[in-house]
Amino acid sequence: MTALPETPGRLPDNIVHFTRALRKAGVKVGTNQVEDAVRAVAVAGFTEKRDFYHTLRACLITRAEHLDLYDQVFAMFWRDPEFLENMIHMLSPAIRKDEERAKPRSAERRAAEALTDAPEPKRQPEEREELQIEASLSWSASERLRAMDFEQMSLAETREAEAAIRRLRLPVPPLKTRRLAPMAHGPRPDLRATLRRSMRRGGEIDRLMRRGPRERPPALVALCDISGSMAVYSRIMMHFLHGLMHAPEGNWGPVHAFTFGTRLTNVTRALDRRDPDAALARAGAEAQDWQGGTRIGAALHRFNRDWSRRVLGQGAVVLLITDGLEREEPEGLAAEAERLRKSCRRIIWLNPLLRFDGFEPKAGGIRALLPQVDSFHACHNLDSLAQLAEALRRPVPR
Repeated sequence: MTALPETPGRLPDNIVHFTRALRKAGVKVGTNQVEDAVRAVAVAGFTEKRDFYHTLRACLITRAEHLDLYDQVFAMFWRDPEFLENMIHMLSPAIRKDEERAKPRSAERRAAEALTDAPEPKRQPEEREELQIEASLSWSASERLRAMDFEQMSLAETREAEAAIRRLRLPVPPLKTRRLAPMAHGPRPDLRATLRRSMRRGGEIDRLMRRGPRERPPALVALCDISGSMAVYSRIMMHFLHGLMHAPEGNWGPVHAFTFGTRLTNVTRALDRRDPDAALARAGAEAQDWQGGTRIGAALHRFNRDWSRRVLGQGAVVLLITDGLEREEPEGLAAEAERLRKSCRRIIWLNPLLRFDGFEPKAGGIRALLPQVDSFHACHNLDSLAQLAEALRRPVPR
């Protein structure tokens, strides 16, 4: 390792501490990047804070989705008074009813958690009155967590949401097949079963046996967008799919999971592992285009060509998880979505952009997909996924 250039004061040590805060907040920073940052600051000098900000950002940030998080950690670490005041107000346990603050940005909570190591509050003694207060507080925290956007969650809240989302279920009515099975009140008489029963009674027919169509659970095929704009939501939805795949009382048939960004990847075998952390780590290793670009039309084209006949047979339901922000021409996406619609029984589109009140389908990819889907739902928090489960309880007509 080459020697670092001499920098006056304790600035190199502070840069090292700053990179540790970035790592704790979720930004991957290598040792070579830290050395480059120290050298770049030594060459560029420390004259203006703006130049210092851009010098460190050019050396430490390699992904666009980490820019917001870098801004928040930089503002807190290098002592922005206005930002620290907002952070203190956001992290304060007191409930202020006399004023309302602006909604925190997506990276503020993780930045504050990375720079503050406050210990967890001790539990109150187990007395009757205090237990009632603790129950009300836990209920309020649960309600707040259910309504919170996944992007606004801290690391601890994200872990709680992942544990809760693995317990969610998507109820779906079973499919009636052409095969018949014995039923006590079936619509059709079963003459063979009736004759077999009468032979055991000396030819006397005491009851007319009946049969009806056999029911089976439909298959579920999930296509999850893992591009940069869907990074936070795709990880949460992978936990959701893992919970559906390993549900002991699941009412789905085989569950197949695919990820797509710039290419399509089958992660069904990766999610087949029982441990969720090991399953998602394996899925992340197989999907090399994580947090990359978006080519929805090309991904659907490959799915229709290579996988649709294998996994979409017998009335499968497709769960399409994407924001619909296509980078290519929407005409090809519309054709592939139409072909996908003809191959499956139902398409359910989960779009995190529906969290905005003023959402309008202005993007070309969204306009190309909307005519081909049966239902359109949000997936930005726990409440939206619970509403999706309620919507699936009743069949939606075409």
